[in-house]
Amino acid sequence: MEFFTKKKQTLSFPFDDQQNTACFVCCHVLEEQPILYVSHDKDDGMWQFLCGSNHDMEDARIVFLFEAYNIDNSIGLLKDMPRGYYAIRENVESDWIVKK
Repeated sequence: MEFFTKKKQTLSFPFDDQQNTACFVCCHVLEEQPILYVSHDKDDGMWQFLCGSNHDMEDARIVFLFEAYNIDNSIGLLKDMPRGYYAIRENVESDWIVKK
């Protein structure tokens, strides 16, 4: 699996997790598709930031949490989302809907 970094942090970081916490994004998000699905895994606390499409393992990329935040700072609204929950939205103008 490849590790990517795009740019330095430019915004105030809202998460309790460390900025260099590894998280998953899909390759589509790195290709500037919007983040429409976020999960906070129950077992290991891993964050996933995806475009909302179906994916294969080869679509997964690992980035630092601050990189995902810099891609779309609206994920900061989910900073307190508990493990085992996920959030979806229809588009970048839509509100996040959090579910268990």
